Amino acid sequence: MASVYIHVPFCKQACNYCNYHFSTKLEKKDLLINSLLKEIELRRNELKNKKIHSIYFGGGTPSILAKSIIKSLIDSVRQNFNLDKKIEISLEVNPDDVKDGDIENYIEIGINRISVGVQSFFDSDLDLMNRRHNSNQAINVIKEVKKKLKNYSIDLIYGLPNMTIDKWSKNLKKAIGFSPPHISAYALTIEENTVFNDWVNKKKINLLSEKEVLNQFNFTLDFLDKKGYDHYEISNFGKKNFYSKNNESYWLGESYIGIGPSAHSFDGEYRSWNISNNIKYINSIKLNKLPASREKLTKNDKFNEYIMIGLRTIWGVSSKKILKEFGKEYLSLIELKSKNHIRSSNLFWDEDILRISKKGKFLTDGIASDLFII
Repeated sequence: MASVYIHVPFCKQACNYCNYHFSTKLEKKDLLINSLLKEIELRRNELKNKKIHSIYFGGGTPSILAKSIIKSLIDSVRQNFNLDKKIEISLEVNPDDVKDGDIENYIEIGINRISVGVQSFFDSDLDLMNRRHNSNQAINVIKEVKKKLKNYSIDLIYGLPNMTIDKWSKNLKKAIGFSPPHISAYALTIEENTVFNDWVNKKKINLLSEKEVLNQFNFTLDFLDKKGYDHYEISNFGKKNFYSKNNESYWLGESYIGIGPSAHSFDGEYRSWNISNNIKYINSIKLNKLPASREKLTKNDKFNEYIMIGLRTIWGVSSKKILKEFGKEYLSLIELKSKNHIRSSNLFWDEDILRISKKGKFLTDGIASDLFII
């Protein structure tokens, strides 16, 4: 199995926390769309006849595109790749983009999963983040999506300035009231070249302490577990059979192609990433040249990625897989390097699977890096 990710690098306005590649200038949109279509054609032989089980429209803001454009992109993937009959086609939407009849139109063109970018049900949080929608718009869109689709997700952010555990719990309870099959809950991170980063440096906002963020994270784990959600990846929670197939491609090490400026790709041996510049991307595609940098992964690279991915997910790190794909030396190293974290109860062996404990989950990335081979 494999997947295709399509990056739509346009937004009507910038969110204060976001450092993804996007532009608020839409005058090059048509040229960019034509380039996306051409890149799909240029890369039609890359997946070696693997079946595509997921197409994911991310961004940026994919929901600013006309339905006819989204359809043309889906049709192009269909024409150039081998699609699984049960393919999941996901679209990220901003609540203020969704108008009457849009959900039906999305379904007509093949969208069967929608991720609603709510982030918070409090207008004060939305204003702070410079989101374009308000809480009522988010609620109305979720209700409409719920009527039309079984498969959808609600995205939320915790750890925001001034967010108390009580406020975060109300966000989660509001989301759960819709019984969504999937919830993504992301911890706020302060990224370079963002308004939040500038505000932090100028002391215009005060960040929560690590303990406060940890409390919100642990509350999320306990609350969603009691509601029947599997914590299948650090930031993602799904009911049975409703894990995001796009997420699974990343976390299970499957091949994927990223279409569009800044999009990443992986084929099992090489990792590549497109240039993060719309004009340079367009000009390169015009010359039938992929605007990508590429690196071949070493055995150590593959091992380190497997450790990182495994510990972040419900699937853990398999000693049998390490032995089969990397050899005895690597298995001995992981057994040795994991001992301190096992003693401190951050990691534990579940038969032949090394897993992160609840205590260690908040520290997953750091724990994984301790196990890397440098």
